[in-house]
Amino acid sequence: MEKCNCLKELIKQIEDNRLPFIEVQLTEKVKVRHFDPSYPEYLYRWHWDEEDRLIEALNPNDWKFQFDNELPVPLDREIFIEKDRIHRIIKGTTQLSIKITS
Repeated sequence: MEKCNCLKELIKQIEDNRLPFIEVQLTEKVKVRHFDPSYPEYLYRWHWDEEDRLIEALNPNDWKFQFDNELPVPLDREIFIEKDRIHRIIKGTTQLSIKITS
């Protein structure tokens, strides 16, 4: 019985396509994303972008950033992300706002 519930939960998570942020487009190349720590951790998936990006946290926070095969780093500095490089944000407990420049 427990295995069945675990499988149902896993399927629910895989099918959950929500984005864990609200996005505000400032200019053609600059946007701000606001992340709420109440969203479930599984929404912060590994991914890659189709263009180079520079991200910068706009507020003090306890979130982390991680490239594939590297250790997580605090999200307290500018981070350059090359096109097609796999990465993720690791959820913290505070609100997070980041500026994304492409």
